[in-house]
Amino acid sequence: MITDLVQIRRLGEMKRDENSRFRLHLKRHNYVERKLKKIGQEVQEQFDCTVCANCCRVAEVEPSERDREKLAKFLRISEEKFLAEYTMENEEGTRILKRTASGCVFLSGMECLVYEQRPGTCELFPHIVKGEGPISTRMWQFVDRATYCPIVYNSLEAFKVETGFRR
Repeated sequence: MITDLVQIRRLGEMKRDENSRFRLHLKRHNYVERKLKKIGQEVQEQFDCTVCANCCRVAEVEPSERDREKLAKFLRISEEKFLAEYTMENEEGTRILKRTASGCVFLSGMECLVYEQRPGTCELFPHIVKGEGPISTRMWQFVDRATYCPIVYNSLEAFKVETGFRR
């Protein structure tokens, strides 16, 4: 298992094309979803996300309407105030959680200040074991995430072995 974030970044970037080809491979071939989820679960169990928190430093989070309501209530402010103080528009014009120099506005060191009420996408991250639809439909996200998440990077590498993917 590779855990070093610098190495994950370098290898993930280096394997971007390979991971894109692997995404197509999964869509075109039969595989046992249950086996891939089991592999992902085993990889995920070997990592403590609270010692990494790289997803919070790198990824943008688009809070759903339910997330906004839940977070505003948790912070004891109006939804309008939540939107004004804790969200921003990204370059594409999408409303996301505000970003600071260190990442998500709710990241303090390695800890999420709103963990109990974190957005649904954060709760499901890295979306390998949990998520909507089969793994093959979520693969488009994994190509990027393999550049910053040790769980995604190592899961993809194990999936390639399991499915007999030729690099």
